[in-house]
Order: sequence, then C-alpha cells, then structure tokens
Amino acid sequence: MSKAKVHLVAAARPNFMKVAPLYHALNTADWADPVLVHTGQHYDRNMSDAILEDLRVPEPDFHLGVGSGSHAEQTGGVMIAYETVCMEHRPDWIVVVGDVNSTAACAMVGTKLWIPVVHLEAGLRSNDRSMPEEINRLVTDAIADVLWTPSEDADDNLLAEGVAGDKIDRIGNIMIDSFEMLRESIEAADARADLGLEAGGYALVTLHRPSNVDSADTLAPIVDALTEASRELPIVFVAHPRTIKGLERFGLKDSLESAADVRLLEPVPYVNFMNLVTGTRLVITDSGGLQEETTYLGIPCLTLRENTERPITVTMGTNELVTTDTLAELLQRVLAGDWKSGQRPPLWDGRTAERAVEALRRRHTAG
Repeated sequence: MSKAKVHLVAAARPNFMKVAPLYHALNTADWADPVLVHTGQHYDRNMSDAILEDLRVPEPDFHLGVGSGSHAEQTGGVMIAYETVCMEHRPDWIVVVGDVNSTAACAMVGTKLWIPVVHLEAGLRSNDRSMPEEINRLVTDAIADVLWTPSEDADDNLLAEGVAGDKIDRIGNIMIDSFEMLRESIEAADARADLGLEAGGYALVTLHRPSNVDSADTLAPIVDALTEASRELPIVFVAHPRTIKGLERFGLKDSLESAADVRLLEPVPYVNFMNLVTGTRLVITDSGGLQEETTYLGIPCLTLRENTERPITVTMGTNELVTTDTLAELLQRVLAGDWKSGQRPPLWDGRTAERAVEALRRRHTAG
C-alpha cells in the first residue's frame, strides 16, 4: 500500500513554526509522506528560509513564489499556482495552517478539486470582520473537511457556527511543540548576550498589524509610550518590515532610536527570537503566536489590539488587551509586579503533532 501524500502548506513565519513539528511527526509515520509547499507569501529570508533552517525542515518540495501584493493578488496568485501543483502532483490530504491569505486560497483549491482539507488551528475567532485574518479563518473553517482546534473555546465557536462535531479534532497548540522541540537550542542561543542583556532585565516589542503601524495617529502614541518606558527598562523592538516603513514614513524612527534604551532590530530567526522571548520581563505585541507563547511561559503580555482570536490567553493565561491610552499604565503595573500569573491551557504540552498525526491516521484508514 502506497503512503498517503500529505501537503503541508506554509506561507508566513508563524506557519513554519506550526508546520515543522507536524512535518517531523509525519515523516516518522510509516503510512504518510509529508510534502512541504511554500507559497512564498513571506519572502524575506529572515521571515522564511532561516526559520526552516532553525526548525530543521528541508527545502520545500514546491515553492510557489507568490510574494507580496494586495489581498486579491496574493489569494489569486496562490490559487492559480497551487491548483497547477495539485493537478500534476495530487495529494491525498492538504493541511493548511493559521489565517493568512494562502490558507484560504489553498483550502479553496483543495475543496474544488475534491481533495480533503485539514485546517490546523481552526475555530479561532476575534469576531472582528474588519481583520483580513478573520475572513480567512471563517472561509477556511467553512469549507475544510477536518478542523484541528487548539482549545475548547475554538470547538465552541465551530459548533455555534453549525459545524458538525465529527469534523472537529481538538489536538492542542502546535506552537508549543516547536518551542519544546528546540528548547535546548533556544536556551543555548546568544541573542540576549549579544545585546548585552540579562534575563528579566528588558522588555520585548513586536508590532506589525496595519491598525497599529500604518497610521501616525496610532504609531506615534506607541512610540511615545515605549520611549518613556525605556527610561526604566531597556526595550528590544523586533520590527516587521511593515513597521520599519511606518516608522520611517511618519518620522518616528529617529526619535525611537534616540530614546533612552531602545534596540531596534530587523526580524530575528526563530531560535534567537525565542531566546529573547524567554528572557524578557514582559512582551508588548499585536502578534497572535506571542500571546500563546507568553501564556505557556508565564510571561506578562500586553497585546495592542481591540480584540483577540485567542481569548484563552486572557481568560487563563498572562495576556491582557491594551490600547495606546492604557499601555503606559499597564506597563507600570507589570514593572511593579502587579500582574496575574496565569496557567497553561489543556493540551498545550508539546505533544500536539503526535495527536494530529494519530487523528489523521484514523481518518485516512477509515477511508
């Protein structure tokens, strides 16, 4: 009996971190043949290839090379390129990850070609349809054949939308698998030392969402708050290319770099980045993944968003939603030690990929 060909679709930096543990788990299964498809939606080397190296994932079997563009351009480009791959190298299963344009695009390709689609990280909802990611989540979950969820609230969201319960497999949070898989390398990395920083002695900042970085009205108050905070605590600002453009466009980059103690960095490979995360006193972010990682690690997280598709990090974990108006106040609370300790949600244990492979095996052998 031939092995089941399983396409693992990766597009953006967080996708690679979720695909890697699943790739390794499938690669050791005697019934599966994992095939890595890189759509090229993130094409900066620090945002893609370096991540694959850190995660010990080989070069993609297929690289669609789509690159940047509008939502329509990216979605259409991925659909056209991926349909060609599927027609010529038809898989038995397609696993799409997260909520980027490539996720919805490849799910649509698979569904229309009658190839079973699995959505890894299904059921997350911000209930904010102004977010492109929310549209991608809704579309993907509506058409996927199998929905792999990270937590009970995600199950509840899907059931409330009328998804049949037998399509849902709660497997846990695969981001934690990546961290645990590379924990030894992360702890041994020199990222903190190279910056002259000590564990617990700095804050880490990442921002990339348009609502925060595409307008001077939102970005300037953030820079002001970080500038003020840097008087008390060194700040490491790992900036997405989009964020750098915003800082330069609004004349904020120089003021940030001349602040008391702010280190402005370009995107950092995963192992070095997580070395910075594990040593930080607190995180300020608008990233989804960091909300989860800080909850797992028990690190205070201030999320600069009006909502989150990961509310369990707020209700159970160490995360709080903040605005530019409340950022400075909540920063002071963290520095004063006045922050919740939180707890890890169930199945956030580093064994999610194992559960995913077993769930897929059951479905595959059931025909």
